[in-house]
Amino acid sequence: TLALKTFCKPIAKQIKKEAGCHPQFRHSIIVFAQANHRFRTKLQRRIYGRAIDAAIRPLNEEKAVQAVADLLGELFLFTVVGTALVLEYQRSSNAEARKEAFRKQELEALKQHDEYLAREIEMLKHKLNEIEQVAKGQRLANIMNFGKSLSTYGGKNKAI
Repeated sequence: TLALKTFCKPIAKQIKKEAGCHPQFRHSIIVFAQANHRFRTKLQRRIYGRAIDAAIRPLNEEKAVQAVADLLGELFLFTVVGTALVLEYQRSSNAEARKEAFRKQELEALKQHDEYLAREIEMLKHKLNEIEQVAKGQRLANIMNFGKSLSTYGGKNKAI
């Protein structure tokens, strides 16, 4: 912002210079400056508890023009700096919004992957259950076959 202020100072000086040169604008400036002077003087008198009915001497024309020209120059500076701040805030907000959107996309991708893995686990559990059932059936068959083979073996043994 310091560079911006340095850049704006010559422009503000030019505004001040032009403000004092144009006759109609100069008259408007003087009227505004006198009204501002009366307002500030009355306000100061109220704050300090002095009489506000007393006459207020007007500013001379050169002081009035200079006061408003300075005000215009400073107003220009504050406008430029304020605009720069607003634009920077918007840029920062947009960057943060993009980051947040990216985080949401990542989170959604993780949720989908988690759901996929949960389905995969359920499918594997089901397959394991089927394999266990087949294995139990084969064990029973083997036990049955083992019993049959013993009785057959036992029968042959008697015959020998």
